[in-house]
Amino acid sequence: MADMTDEEYDALDELWTKTTPKVNFARPGVFARQRYLLDCLDTVTAQYIQTRAEATKQTPAQVIGMMARRELAATG
Repeated sequence: MADMTDEEYDALDELWTKTTPKVNFARPGVFARQRYLLDCLDTVTAQYIQTRAEATKQTPAQVIGMMARRELAATG
């Protein structure tokens, strides 16, 4: 949007100021999906995965995927 004119910025601002966007609450967002993922695990495992995710700047799903791929490579 760096190529918008001042008039286009003003029109867009006016639109978003006066219009409430529709939100789909039926589909959970990224944080809710991560929470659901960790809720199915025991506390120690969930904390380990969360700590690894923060340390490696990844999502918990990425950490779990990496662990699963490592396990598959070791058994295959």
